[in-house]
Amino acid sequence: MLGGPDAEAARAAFRERTEAKGHAVDNARLAVAGLEAAFAADVLVRTPLLERMLGDLMLALEQDEGQKLGGKSAEAARFILRAIARELENA
Repeated sequence: MLGGPDAEAARAAFRERTEAKGHAVDNARLAVAGLEAAFAADVLVRTPLLERMLGDLMLALEQDEGQKLGGKSAEAARFILRAIARELENA
């Protein structure tokens, strides 16, 4: 991971998105989009562990067109998002 104010801001933005009011699945998608932007800007580094966690999260968020995700997907998203947030803080 990279340090500095930009990295801290990216981590804080990720946490804020994951803890925001609203549906966990929608919050997860917004949090991942912000994280991907931080990776693309070289503010944060995509580690193999983060890559696996994000892959697991994407599986939990997968849906067919018109399909609504249920409580299990939302709970899985919250669990994985907390793990990603811990990894971002520990790296």
